[in-house]
Amino acid sequence: MSTLLDFVGNTPLVELNRINTKKTVKLLAKLEGQNPGGSVKDRAAFSMIKGALDRGELKPGMKLIEATSGNTGIALAMIARLYDVEIELVLPQNSTRERIVTMEAFGAKVILNETMEGARDYAEAKVSEGGYLMLNQFANPDNYRSHYRTTGPEIWRDTDGQVTHFVSAMGTTGTIMGTSRFLKEQNEAIQIIGCQPTDGSQIPGIRKWPQEYLPKIFEPQRVDQIIDVSQEEATQMTRQLAQIEGVFAGMSSGGAVAAALKLIESLDEGVVVCIICDRGDRYLSSDLFG
Repeated sequence: MSTLLDFVGNTPLVELNRINTKKTVKLLAKLEGQNPGGSVKDRAAFSMIKGALDRGELKPGMKLIEATSGNTGIALAMIARLYDVEIELVLPQNSTRERIVTMEAFGAKVILNETMEGARDYAEAKVSEGGYLMLNQFANPDNYRSHYRTTGPEIWRDTDGQVTHFVSAMGTTGTIMGTSRFLKEQNEAIQIIGCQPTDGSQIPGIRKWPQEYLPKIFEPQRVDQIIDVSQEEATQMTRQLAQIEGVFAGMSSGGAVAAALKLIESLDEGVVVCIICDRGDRYLSSDLFG
């Protein structure tokens, strides 16, 4: 009999053939909201917790603590519960109510901090006091390894090796780092495109980090191009995804699709795959959908 963890990954890849009007280029969306915890972060959370247990880093009686903007926290809370591990999650204050309540529903303790950077500092301070293990998604190789083992191979398989471009939002950068590693091993010509916010834009799940907070797992040479997307562009594209394609997703997904469409303007042909990070029901208390 299957367990919940057997259904992490193998998410659908669907064509967005209405929002993309250039018929010589295919735009495919990987629907990560179909994971059990509702986002792409199920992959990394499973990989990081299992890795810590297998290596003996997470010992009986220890608690997990992690700074997260939301989706990773939900995934960690769900999977920690399956392993009977207590977890404390530290979120920025602008996190939506849906995310906070979902984490608490899985039994996690939730702490709010003014900023994401502050949340990371708080978690590190608690670890230094003892009794906590921080998986540290920003520096943990198990984050990107999960995408090397699963996301990349799934995209290669489901496009019959025809993928030419991969577009992903950049937050912890685990998705883009791991997928880039795998796809480039199959075909060095595949282009890897990262999406980040324009200066002053706030897009949950996409960050342009200050140098001192840049994720340690990020290797710039693994990204061929970075496309900036504004908060307004991400918001409008998220709404259009729901209204035109029936894809109900969060704002980072709108940002990734907006970046993919900017890329497609410069292409004559190709197969572009982008990541739809999560589901839109996590943003209903915000003004994302008006």
